[in-house]
This record gives sequence, structure tokens and C-alpha cells, in this order.
Amino acid sequence: LTDYSIILLIKGGNLSSTNTYQELVRKTYGLVGYLILSTLQFLYPFIAMISYNIITGDTLTKVFQRISGVGPDNVLTDRHFIILLTTVIFTLPISLYRDIGKLGKVSLISLILTIVILVIVMVRTVTFSPQVPKSENAWIFAKSNAVQAVGVMSFAFICNHNSFLIYGSLEEPTLKMWSRVTHVSVSLAVVISVVFAACGYMTFTGYTEGDIFENYCRDDNLATFGRFCYGVTVILTFPLECFVTREVIANVFFHGNLSTVFHIVVTVVIIAVATGVSLVYDCLGIVLELNGVLSATPLVFIIPTACYLRLSKERWNHSDNLISCLILAVGVLVMTFGFVLTILHPQECSHGKEMFYCISSNVSFHNSTLPP
Repeated sequence: LTDYSIILLIKGGNLSSTNTYQELVRKTYGLVGYLILSTLQFLYPFIAMISYNIITGDTLTKVFQRISGVGPDNVLTDRHFIILLTTVIFTLPISLYRDIGKLGKVSLISLILTIVILVIVMVRTVTFSPQVPKSENAWIFAKSNAVQAVGVMSFAFICNHNSFLIYGSLEEPTLKMWSRVTHVSVSLAVVISVVFAACGYMTFTGYTEGDIFENYCRDDNLATFGRFCYGVTVILTFPLECFVTREVIANVFFHGNLSTVFHIVVTVVIIAVATGVSLVYDCLGIVLELNGVLSATPLVFIIPTACYLRLSKERWNHSDNLISCLILAVGVLVMTFGFVLTILHPQECSHGKEMFYCISSNVSFHNSTLPP
């Protein structure tokens, strides 16, 4: 559905002769639609930036704890300090770039590190899962609040909000090339996500946290290396979301053009606010769920299909129109039920706590990757 929606979005842009998501919606649904989209298109990457900071604070503090001489009272184990440090040294300077194409090498590094993390999670499924007790009813296929997971998956797969930016950065920006890039990218993301999800749940079952690295023991050196890779990946992904939030503000308030001074000011303000929120709130799971159902779902499923259906000149029973109607219906259902269930059944957060199976078994890996 995501793959089809992304291609549909660019098709809608071609039909309406527009080259941004906001222009497409404005031409299709007027000022009201434009403002709704702009709000969602700002909120999704902005909340994503908050979640990335939360992940950075959670993961890198545990990495530094493994350094000899770094005790619990050391400043390097303070998530607030780590978030501020990485923001000032890494995410802010990278986010100040004006050309999204310059992040190409950064994206490649993120992809390589993601593969490394995936291998680590797979290894720990074999070596660690026997030592983690299974939760009650661990292998039930789905529970009543499974719709919440769809929201999180929407969060994971969404790239509609920056699709036009990426489309415009292609050397050959054609629908055929875009379809090829989309198919490859989404397929790779599906494989990685399925393996992550399967390995993570097989290892920790019902005890799985929103941030899977919260589940591993602090003295697990292999997991610590994974945390480091994860933290770096998130830091390198952060600027891409900042690009989108800044573009939305530029389009809404500055007619799409930011002077050098305003470019710097807007970037600093966005990052400062996102950082401030992430310093106050530290529970990742509910952030992902709410962002998924309230922002990602309409951006992925509802708005692109609604625009295409309005612009399409094909017969009502054309395959593109029928599939668009299906995706639209799925989006409305996921958004409605996902929000209700997230409020009624919020995910518990055990941020910063050592998991009980680490304490009770006193497991220490010391770089071992083989089961005893």
C-alpha cells in the first residue's frame, strides 16, 4: 500500500503540474486542504525528530556506560547531556545544509549501519532468546490493540512527506525511474522491518519495548555496539526530517524562499523546540504510535489517494481508482481505531530500567556471540 501510495503521489503531481506535496493538495482541495496538509506535514517529521532524540539519549548513554571509568554519575550517562551534545555537534550543523542532495552519502552510511544492526539483532535472537522467559500468550497471532502496530508501521514506512524532494533530486526525474526507486526502497525496507520485528519478538515476546535496544542487558557488549550504530544512524537521519519541517514553514510563511539568515534562524528554532520536548519526555512507544496514526496514516494513505481520485480522468472502475479507494478506506479505519486504542491502551514505558531477566540471571556476555 505504501509503495503504491508513493507512486500515486507523484502521478498526482504530474496530473496537476505541481512539484511539491503542498502545491498538489492546494490545487486539488484549496486553501483548507493546503493548511491541513501543511500541519500534518510539519507534525510528522517534527515528532520524528523528537523520537530520534529520545532514541539517541537512550542508546548512547548505555554505550558510554560501557567505557571504563564512566560511572553512573558521569555526565556521559545523562541522556539530557547526550541529546544536547549530539544536537550541537552533529544534527544542527548537518541540518543547516540547503541542498538535500548533499545528504546522499549520509543516507548510504545510515543504510550500511542499519544492516550491521540487523545482523546483531539476528545473532542475539540465537544466543540470547533462550535466556529470556516468554510472556504469557506470547504466540497469539494478534490482540485487540493490533491496529496500533499499523500506526507504528506507517511511521516506519512513510516517505510521502519528502517524496517530491527526493523525486526532484533524481538525475532522471521520470515516473518510470521513480517507480523503480520506490519499488527497490520499499522492498528493502519491508525485508529489514520484517526481520527486525520477527527477531525482536522471538527474543523478547511480550516484553519487547518500543526501542528494542532497551531490552538488551547493559553488559552485553555486542548489543552495546549495536546501540552505537543505532545512535549514529538516527543522528544521520534527523537532518532529513528537519529539511521537511523547514520546507513547510518556508512554503507557508515565506512563499517558499528563505534568505540565508532566516534559513539559519528557522532551522535553529525547529531543532531547539524538538530538542526541548525530547529532554522533557522520554517514552518512545507512545510517541511512535500517536505520530503514526495521527500524522503518518493520513499522509501515506488518505491524502495522496484523495488527491489522485479528484484529479484522475479515468473511469471509476479503472484499477488505479479502485486501489485508491481501498487505500483511502484502510487509512480512515487505521487512523480512527488506532487513535482510540492508543488512548485506551497506552504502551507501558520502562525507560532506562534494566530488564528483570538481566538482573535475575546476572547474564554477562563479554563479547560472546555463541550460546553456552
